[in-house]
Amino acid sequence: MATAVPSAASRIAVVTGASSGIGAATARQLAAAGYRVVLTARRKDRIEALAEEIDRGGGQATAYALDVTDRAAVDEFATAFKTIGVLVNNAGGALGADPVATGDPADWRTMYETNVIGTLHVTQALLPALTASGDGTVVVVSSTAGHGTYEGGAGYVAAKHGAHVLAETLRLEIVGTPVRVIEVAPGMVKTDEFALTRFGGDEAKAARVYEGVAEPLTADDVADTITWAVTRPSHVNVDLLVLRPRAQASNTKVHREL
Repeated sequence: MATAVPSAASRIAVVTGASSGIGAATARQLAAAGYRVVLTARRKDRIEALAEEIDRGGGQATAYALDVTDRAAVDEFATAFKTIGVLVNNAGGALGADPVATGDPADWRTMYETNVIGTLHVTQALLPALTASGDGTVVVVSSTAGHGTYEGGAGYVAAKHGAHVLAETLRLEIVGTPVRVIEVAPGMVKTDEFALTRFGGDEAKAARVYEGVAEPLTADDVADTITWAVTRPSHVNVDLLVLRPRAQASNTKVHREL
């Protein structure tokens, strides 16, 4: 099946959490696919450097510093667009791996605010522009954590389950409009920051997540999947796409060569 070329009315793609990892990789690949990408994240220096990189490579990119949990800032950001073609809700992340009995409520709250409320803010603010394009796509980057529990992950699992339900419900509510809702749920992805952030900068703990796993997914693997789903013909909706490395059969079953 051929890759769809974005029309002039739908060629803008907004990517949240674009300062690193999956978000940055997705911005690069969507730019290569012909979209003018708008990079958002809190770290202004990172997204500005990425925008310059994309521009030098022949793409088109704009950086916009944004905290998706700040509704007023999100609403102001949205006023810049009459139409957009794609929104990739990627901003999120995990904090801690404590059991329910001792989990930090502040970490749980932060994860819910970024993974769920942040996605809600940006989706609500940009849905009119996505609809106005006549061919819009909302992507929610969730996680296999949103589809299966594991010990020590309840806070993150709850947040990603919320993101999954948001995508599923939105698809039901806007059926009949010219907007698709795609959920991409990655399993074990090795990036520079995800596990390190989760464990408060503890490099030893972060390394143990991937210990013995020959080939965990990369940010580029996930970005390639997102770009493929987005560039299907308009009538094709990839409702839910789960991807894992071959070594990972489930959230709790991973082959490790130790």
